[in-house]
Amino acid sequence: MTFQLEKLTVRHLAAARDTAPALSALDLVVAPGEQLALIGPSGAGKTTLLATLACAHRPAHGGFAVFGQDPWALSQAARHRLRARLFLAPQTPPLPPRQRVVTAVLAARLPHMSLWQAFASLVRPSDPDAAHAALARFGLGDKLYARVDRLSGGERQRCGLARLLLSSAEALLVDEPISALDPALARHTLATLQQEAAGRRAALVCSLHQVEMARAHFPRLVGLRAGRIVFDAPTAQVSDAMIAALYENENVQPQPVHPHDSPDRIAVGACF
Repeated sequence: MTFQLEKLTVRHLAAARDTAPALSALDLVVAPGEQLALIGPSGAGKTTLLATLACAHRPAHGGFAVFGQDPWALSQAARHRLRARLFLAPQTPPLPPRQRVVTAVLAARLPHMSLWQAFASLVRPSDPDAAHAALARFGLGDKLYARVDRLSGGERQRCGLARLLLSSAEALLVDEPISALDPALARHTLATLQQEAAGRRAALVCSLHQVEMARAHFPRLVGLRAGRIVFDAPTAQVSDAMIAALYENENVQPQPVHPHDSPDRIAVGACF
């Protein structure tokens, strides 16, 4: 299995002792090549779960295995090698504002570079053709030598995702990849991520606020609320009533999606 969680509980280091855990008693299994979407209201724990899968948060309790290994039972060097098999794409990618896009994208290869190679790549990009090809898949081929601070929010988001294409990761963890994109770009971006994951048989775990897009594009949905899994089921088995209960008492309710709707007919409007 790519990921296996058993009664996993995670607490943020800065949280007070009497506060509820960020994640509570989660049971979750993700197989190689599987694609699933995490949905749920703001503060449900989606980002924390992705960071935990990326070995960025140490669980407080429960079992956690990545590629059959407990990352927190490994040495620091071994855990670093394990993390190199994962790629976490945050909603706001940490791109240095004055850096050129080509350099920012090629940074995906830093875990496999020596210190000297990394410094040399800052001066002269090691493989601009590969960076251009990755950017072109997200419609950003013309931004290769632009400065990061000249990009729009949506362009920066896709620039961060282009890094993913240059990684050799066996599991792709993507947080809100379409939050700054219009409907057409959102569909194209999700399709590109899913094609890439399928091509390398990598697991893809993607958090989305756009429930209708999640239901239209992903075969499995995991609903989170208050740090707990409310449901984990094939998308065809997730009803409008289950979605409504997941977002109960939220200020904005999701729009229902019906089985006859195709992805091209579904808007991206509602965000939660």
